[in-house]
Amino acid sequence: MAAKKAKTSKRPAPEEFRSEALAAALEKQDIAAVALALRHGTTVVPLIKPGARDNPLDSGEVWTYRNPESGDLALLLFSDAKNKPANLPPGVGIYDADWLRKFLAAHPITTVFLDIAGPHPMQAAPDELLKALDA
Repeated sequence: MAAKKAKTSKRPAPEEFRSEALAAALEKQDIAAVALALRHGTTVVPLIKPGARDNPLDSGEVWTYRNPESGDLALLLFSDAKNKPANLPPGVGIYDADWLRKFLAAHPITTVFLDIAGPHPMQAAPDELLKALDA
C-alpha cells in the first residue's frame, strides 16, 4: 500500500498576501489604476482577530482606526502584508471588491488609507472608492 501524501494548503501564508496590481498603481500614484486594481483584484486588510481556518465563512474581524479627538473612523488597506506597520494587530486578511463595497456601505468610514506607511501611500474618500468599485 502506497503512503498518502500530506495535503498542502493552497491558502497563502499571511506574509505572502500581496496585490501586484495595487502595488504598481500606488507606485505610479495613478488613481484610475488604483480603482481598477481594487475593482478587479484584492487588497490586504489588518485584522483584530483572524478568521477560523476551518470555517471558510469566518473572514475575521477587521481592524479600523478611530481618531480619539474627532471620532472619525479610518480603514487601512495595503497592497502587501509587508507594508502593514508593526504597531497594528498582527493578523491580516485578503479581500476582494465585493467585500470592500459591502464594508464601506455598512460602516461609517470617513477615510481610507492605502499603504499608509509607504512605500507609496494614498488616501481616498469612501464615497469615491464606492464610485470606482461600481464603475
